[in-house]
Amino acid sequence: MPQLIRKGVRIDDSFAEAFPMSGTGVVITAPTRKWALQAAHTMTGFATSVIGCGCEAGVDLELSARETPDGRPGVRVLLFAMSQKDAEKQLVNRLGQCVLTCPGTAVFSALAGEQQIKVGDAVRQFGDRWQISKRLNGRRYWRIPVMDGEFLCEGTVGLTTKSVGGGNLLVMGEDWTSTMRATEAAVAAMADVADAIAPFPGGVVRSGSKVGSKYKGMGASTNDAYCPTLYGITTSALDPDIGCVLEIVIDGLTEQAVADAMRAGLKAIVALGPKHGAKRVGAGNYGGKLGPFHYHLKDLLP
Repeated sequence: MPQLIRKGVRIDDSFAEAFPMSGTGVVITAPTRKWALQAAHTMTGFATSVIGCGCEAGVDLELSARETPDGRPGVRVLLFAMSQKDAEKQLVNRLGQCVLTCPGTAVFSALAGEQQIKVGDAVRQFGDRWQISKRLNGRRYWRIPVMDGEFLCEGTVGLTTKSVGGGNLLVMGEDWTSTMRATEAAVAAMADVADAIAPFPGGVVRSGSKVGSKYKGMGASTNDAYCPTLYGITTSALDPDIGCVLEIVIDGLTEQAVADAMRAGLKAIVALGPKHGAKRVGAGNYGGKLGPFHYHLKDLLP
């Protein structure tokens, strides 16, 4: 594969292939930062891939008390699914099980969106008709009695169908330590980009997949071309000096947000250099058959 060199790091002349998703988001607040984050992390704990989790979600931003609707510490969470119906189901279930249950929390819509998801209007039934509603500035809120006081939840949350899922970087290095060092640097840089998340654990996925499997019923299986232990056995895409590959998957509310996150990650990897970090960076695609959004690495280089 043709490559470009930036500060000694080999960059594949390839592209990441992404696809349309429905995206939504909420602001979760609590009396303390600890409990706002606890609710957010619980809500997004099983939301790495739509393949098995129904949605992809993660923390986008931490918010100060000056930046939230109720003047308390907060967290903005983004959630992506393949349809509005799936996004609504996943968001309502996760708010009901993970945020309603978390001490001191309240929930507000994080974006306007061209469509609306009924959130508080669904969760309100937990109040067993003791709940009350209030309108402020044209927006409905529900106050649901719970044992530590009230759970305040906005009635509807905005959703956009213009979101993008599946932006990615394949970070390749000599060993686990150096590859992880580069990958963590990229994830940290991406965290500063608004409107985008990396939904896998710590922003990193080691089990990159390909479409199909030798086993019936498996829609996806290990990406053997990028497995170092299979070098020389399978049709490998790796070089002899690569002993570890880690992937970063990015979802964003907009096409630009995904591009900005990938650009930030690439810049961090290149800045670290091959001596202490990655020797090579690539991207996963399916020849343009998966989705209409193509992020060419050469166009994102610093």
